[in-house]
Amino acid sequence: MRQVVIENPILNSPYSEPTRHFHFTDEGITSDIDEGRRVSSYFIPIPRAKKKNPKQLAFETEWTQDRLKENDFINKVRGRVALWRRGGYQGITSTTRRLLDYWQQPDRDRRLFFCQIEALEAAIYITEVARKFGDAWIDNDLRTQNAGSNPLLFRIAFKMATGSGKTVVMAMLVAWAFCNRGRNPASRHFPNAVLICAPNLTIRKRLQVLKPEHPQSYYELLAENY
Repeated sequence: MRQVVIENPILNSPYSEPTRHFHFTDEGITSDIDEGRRVSSYFIPIPRAKKKNPKQLAFETEWTQDRLKENDFINKVRGRVALWRRGGYQGITSTTRRLLDYWQQPDRDRRLFFCQIEALEAAIYITEVARKFGDAWIDNDLRTQNAGSNPLLFRIAFKMATGSGKTVVMAMLVAWAFCNRGRNPASRHFPNAVLICAPNLTIRKRLQVLKPEHPQSYYELLAENY
């Protein structure tokens, strides 16, 4: 893969939807800039046998255009969420609207990243809006994929980059769910309990901020300026 040095890799603000991205070719990334947001995609790893131990596999890590595969489902959902956002968040509860408006106030001391807001928007759209707007295919597709992997546990995953604020998003999801459940106790759309699983003790310790009684609770952080 051809080596490219990009002097300034930052093209977009973290507080708004990306509008530019670096162009990929069959030789890899370039310093050329394409207009528009990059579609969600992933690189297909190519396994090869190691010389020392043929039974072990290593993976090629060349990021070239011919190894890119688009995440069709994610891109379709992203497009529907964007259209819904531009239309003014129709079809949601008054509680959800207040939270979305509040968390996006431009005068917040700590503004939330666009990726954090978009993750929350996607959860809200799937839960509160999709079926109302003729997008039942989203839930149907998710259930089909879950049935093929683990039919006893329905899951929706949000993949975010390291440092993008996943724990804050977790706190936002909990607040959104519980505030709505408090307003609508009989609703099946919102839970009355939450289970947080951590892969090890270090992460478990970091996630203590998701407890309301914690002295550095993230709910206090999200409620600033309220």
